[in-house]
Amino acid sequence: MRELARFLLQNLCVDFEGGITIEQVRQFLREDDSREARALLNKLIEDRGIEDMLVTVADCLKDYIATGITEEVLREQLATYSES
Repeated sequence: MRELARFLLQNLCVDFEGGITIEQVRQFLREDDSREARALLNKLIEDRGIEDMLVTVADCLKDYIATGITEEVLREQLATYSES
């Protein structure tokens, strides 16, 4: 059981349910004037959409499955993505 659990944990996929558009992201960040929010919006404009962000962040979150994916972890990953 231990090996099976380890295998399943290592091969678990993170995905985001439901669709989201760049306009929805802008609405979520509209009142956030932080440096991180501005950097993320600039990165999304540069990337011409949110698909790369969703794939990259989901892939990075796999490292946190065993310890927990929290809002803090997700904010850190979004900030890291925007700086890349």
